Amino acid sequence: MSGETDLPIGPERPAPQELHSRVVRHFVGRRDETRMLLAALLSGRHVLLEGPPGTSKSTVLKGIVREMGVPFISLTGHGDLTAAKLLGHFDPAQVLASGYRREHFQHGPLTQAMIDGAILYVEEFNRLPDDTTNVFITAISERELTIPRLGAVAAKPEFRVVAALNPHDDIATTRVSRALRDRFCSMRMDYQTREEEIEIVERHAGNGDRGAVGAAVEMVRRTRRHKDVRLGASVRGAIDMVLIARQLLGFDGGVRGEELLFDAAVMALRDKVWLNETSSRTVDEVLHEIWQGVVEELRPCDADPAGPSDAEVKKKFGGGETS
Repeated sequence: MSGETDLPIGPERPAPQELHSRVVRHFVGRRDETRMLLAALLSGRHVLLEGPPGTSKSTVLKGIVREMGVPFISLTGHGDLTAAKLLGHFDPAQVLASGYRREHFQHGPLTQAMIDGAILYVEEFNRLPDDTTNVFITAISERELTIPRLGAVAAKPEFRVVAALNPHDDIATTRVSRALRDRFCSMRMDYQTREEEIEIVERHAGNGDRGAVGAAVEMVRRTRRHKDVRLGASVRGAIDMVLIARQLLGFDGGVRGEELLFDAAVMALRDKVWLNETSSRTVDEVLHEIWQGVVEELRPCDADPAGPSDAEVKKKFGGGETS
């Protein structure tokens, strides 16, 4: 095993604490996770990020990359991404014209990251075929790859791999081998607090609809713990729900505000919620049940049992004062 080196901290790059303070300005929360990821990268480690979709794994990493000023290459894992595509290939036309020459080699994302001293970010890493992931073992351990007819490709000291893993029960995912895990450090990133998710939605959808934001965040959070749901929605679902509801409020369709918000919820969430295989219900039925629970909690005890009026809901969920 070759020695892995720290990323240099010199006059051109701030000290770790200052770097951390700059990075966390780019997103909501995640101070501890940022500190841990920074520490791993600065100490020369490669990192596996585990957690469900929509938990800001790429957001945190991009904030780090921006403030560190290092090259960044990203790719998404899938079953057709072969080892050859990861490494690169010789240009056939140029090979025919003048043979296998080093300048005719078209680098793939892994070899390019090694040459540039980049952070290579691989989303959905556990969708890659085994023979593809095995290439990372040599690249990480030896910091050098030998490619036929090209020769050795050495990694600069700054080269790092950060890989995001999908939940193991997702379709087409595979287990990451023990040999590969042994070469990575690992960190789990789960959903954020309710208050942080509200702030995230307000940043993306505007903060003029505080009631709608609160209802949307509560809706998505309840999808994560419903008995029929295997994987609930992320904060992206709440952002979509608020933006769609805001546009629907501008239409004069005679739809009650509460129904309008549910329509927005179904459109935003029906493909973001995965039911258990044993469930006999549809996603729409589950979403309706969850929404009814949200409404009951928000509705005052002395409210009309038929539900609030359109004007009341517009006022509560961001429509503002009505005349």
